[in-house]
Amino acid sequence: MTNYAVKNVDEFIAAAPEEAQPHLKELRAAVRSAIPKAEEKIGYGKPYYKLHQWLVGFDAYKQHVNFEIYDAQLPSEIRKVLEDKGYGTGNKSVQIKYDQKVPTTAIKKLAKAQLQLSEAKRKDKQK
Repeated sequence: MTNYAVKNVDEFIAAAPEEAQPHLKELRAAVRSAIPKAEEKIGYGKPYYKLHQWLVGFDAYKQHVNFEIYDAQLPSEIRKVLEDKGYGTGNKSVQIKYDQKVPTTAIKKLAKAQLQLSEAKRKDKQK
């Protein structure tokens, strides 16, 4: 549901299909809990979280919401757990159908891992 007309995440969620809104709100809460200092922005027409660089984001589609990490790939151990529970995964994304619960524990782990990766890269550049 990439939406280039919205100015903030509240507008994005309000404009999303009704069945997507609870999942989007839950994803937002999980990310904000995991990386509270990250700046919440709209980028590429969807919500992203940034702290020195893009970290994670999410979007809504016809039959699912999508959570994505910006850098690296989904760790294989998290990917396997999610797939075993019926979630779709890509190299950098988790697809959550509207009849599935948001895997908040995994989302928080992924968000925190992106922050750690970003901070490590930033320290390397400062050397």
